[in-house]
Amino acid sequence: MTQRSLRFRLLVAAVISVSAALVIAGISLVLMFERHVERRIGSELDTYLNQITATVSVTTNERIAFTHNLADPRFNQPLSGLYWQIQDEDRPTLLRSRSLWDNVIELPDDKLTPGAVHGHLLPGPAGQALIVRERQIFFQANNGERRIRIAVAVNEQTLVEARNAFAADMLPYLVVMASVLLLAAWIQVRIGLAPLDAVRRGVTEIRSGAKRRLERLYPDEVMPLVDEMNGLLEAQEQTIERARAWTADLAHGLKTPLMVLTADSQRLREEGHTSIADNLDQLAETMRRRVDRELIRARVRSGIERKRMHADTADAVNGVVRTLKRSPRGAILRWLLDVPNGADAAILPEDLTELLGNILENATKWANKAVSVSVTKGNKTISIRVEDDGPGVPEDLLNTLGQRGVRLDEQKQGTGLGLAIARDVSEAYDGTLSFDPSPMGGLAVTVQIPRSR
Repeated sequence: MTQRSLRFRLLVAAVISVSAALVIAGISLVLMFERHVERRIGSELDTYLNQITATVSVTTNERIAFTHNLADPRFNQPLSGLYWQIQDEDRPTLLRSRSLWDNVIELPDDKLTPGAVHGHLLPGPAGQALIVRERQIFFQANNGERRIRIAVAVNEQTLVEARNAFAADMLPYLVVMASVLLLAAWIQVRIGLAPLDAVRRGVTEIRSGAKRRLERLYPDEVMPLVDEMNGLLEAQEQTIERARAWTADLAHGLKTPLMVLTADSQRLREEGHTSIADNLDQLAETMRRRVDRELIRARVRSGIERKRMHADTADAVNGVVRTLKRSPRGAILRWLLDVPNGADAAILPEDLTELLGNILENATKWANKAVSVSVTKGNKTISIRVEDDGPGVPEDLLNTLGQRGVRLDEQKQGTGLGLAIARDVSEAYDGTLSFDPSPMGGLAVTVQIPRSR
């Protein structure tokens, strides 16, 4: 999976979107929890503030009295983070919880409505930041009205620690949720791209010849592509069929002139014009071989269904050898055959015969005493090796073999098309044709063709 892969891009987009969504969700949940804890702390402070307000009083000697013990033990623990403070605004009188020790909460100079609760964030003892709730109440004394300011505070660190603890507890769940969502995204991508994989497999079957069209029902988003591909395949088949028909018509149209040339050659030979007759025979043979080659090329490249391709290598080799043994050259040669049964190649039988015929005919032409044919079955290919004990070919000229019209010795009769036709046939069936020196002394030609399924 590369960076250009659609699957890669979709997964990257899923990772980014899921990560962003979970980060936003996590921050939102932490903020919501912080607000909840803040309201909870405010409610708790309001409760303490109400308890103090209900029990504070002014004595007969006009002093502030508060003897009620609040339930939370932190009020009695120095610098515990929970404090209360009662301040007389008319006289320098101050009462405070033991937890404040010798510190004072510096309340802001704001105007308080009687009974209303104000909230502040103020500095406290030991560098603490305090969440403060305060209220002002009035008492009627002998010398007039007394204003009492009551404040309750808690260390803000309590809120921060609760928020951090909640975030730490939530993190594993977010990781699990991210894993589940990414797995779901991966499954969604696989399901969403499955039709494209099906199209790819269908195209592979078409290339192998197992099918001619994309026949499955695909999703609506993919069907326009499938219809276009099927239309392209149909147009290609029509073009190939017209080309095949044109080639066949051309070949049949040349048969009559070739027959006339052959008849004229025979007549000239009877009249004693041997040299001219030989030239006409060679010309007719060249034309015939070229026509045969074009017919083969038209057939093997015409989109034949590969599922029909099945040829028994042993039958093809034995049939060609039997034919060559009837020729003057083939009759005097020793034929060494090592062809096992069951070596079935993915090629039409007539094309395998044409392929072997050209290679063995070339070996027969150049061999001195023997020609060897061996067939090896591989996991995916059939290897056919033809060797002769002739003069061989220099290694620097091996690469030129199989090229159209190449002849390395003009003394031998021929057109130079035999090995070129063999190469055309092998390549048309996804095979290979290679040349190397033979241990017998001559040329070794190796053909590899896919095995039949």
